Amino acid sequence: MRSRLTFSIGATAVLALSSTAMATPLQDPYGTWTVQGENDAISTLKGTSDQYYTSGLRINWTSGTDNLPRPIAKLNHILMGDGVQRISIGLQQIIDTPRDTQADNPPQGDRPYAGLLLGTVNLINDTDLSRTVMGIQFGMLGPSGLGRQVQNGFHKAISDTPSTGWSHQLANQPIFQVQAGRIWRVPVLNVYGIHADVLPAISGAAGDYRTYADVATTFRIGQGLDSDFGNATIGPGLDGTDAFRATRPFAWYFYGGVEGQAVGYDVTLQGSTVRPNAPHVEKVWDVGEIHAGVAVMWHGVRLSYSQNWQTAQFETQKAGLFNYGSLKLSVKF
Repeated sequence: MRSRLTFSIGATAVLALSSTAMATPLQDPYGTWTVQGENDAISTLKGTSDQYYTSGLRINWTSGTDNLPRPIAKLNHILMGDGVQRISIGLQQIIDTPRDTQADNPPQGDRPYAGLLLGTVNLINDTDLSRTVMGIQFGMLGPSGLGRQVQNGFHKAISDTPSTGWSHQLANQPIFQVQAGRIWRVPVLNVYGIHADVLPAISGAAGDYRTYADVATTFRIGQGLDSDFGNATIGPGLDGTDAFRATRPFAWYFYGGVEGQAVGYDVTLQGSTVRPNAPHVEKVWDVGEIHAGVAVMWHGVRLSYSQNWQTAQFETQKAGLFNYGSLKLSVKF
């Protein structure tokens, strides 16, 4: 059996990153339902549970390709050019707490309590080697975000200690932001059917939730890498990565990546804009993350898991790197 070794670097990478006239991928008539959960209790570090970004929950639907209503399809084409089109609609909840959740009145300099309940609508445009996403995020910050009910309700169900300072959470405030990003898929290696690629990505958002710019890159090794464009966490960074189309009966990969964010504004740190004396901390403008995980795809199902390490988000944050786990299940219908 003849072995084949293929390296695709240099010119391939330049072409993948610069070309706007790439071939479009195959059509995919099936929508994708996704559920995702993140929690700091799933951690490789000791003593990091129930603090800072403590929980994220998300449910999302992504359409099949090129079956959008004509006005939406036309808008997608105007904004992002040629490619196969999808729309993604989701709902997510994010819970942030101080480090000391047993203080009735959290001390100054600790992260404020915050619950967010957010809707997301994204337009997605795919070519063979890139995915572009543009959309909006909207919802409520504060008691309407149901952070206290979800966290303490879950703690009660598992006989754990409730957090006592939720009466000092950030006040109700409407949330709205626009967001956009692009991820490229750059094949770099094929050895005996095992492939490797690199996924550079850029993204950003502006609004009264978060205003930031994000640059990331991910290295993957496995089989069927052209089935998707990697995985994303619920937090800042490229959204709209749920859609996949398995290119082999069983696809899999391991991945690792790094990410850097330049943060201009974060309401969960800097406090409600409608309440001048709201609890707040001094944000850090540069935040880094490291991701490591695995994904498998089989019979229209994709399951992925990652561990994520994050540098401090505010000046008085303690305990060094913050760590949380992310589990995501996507099913095609």
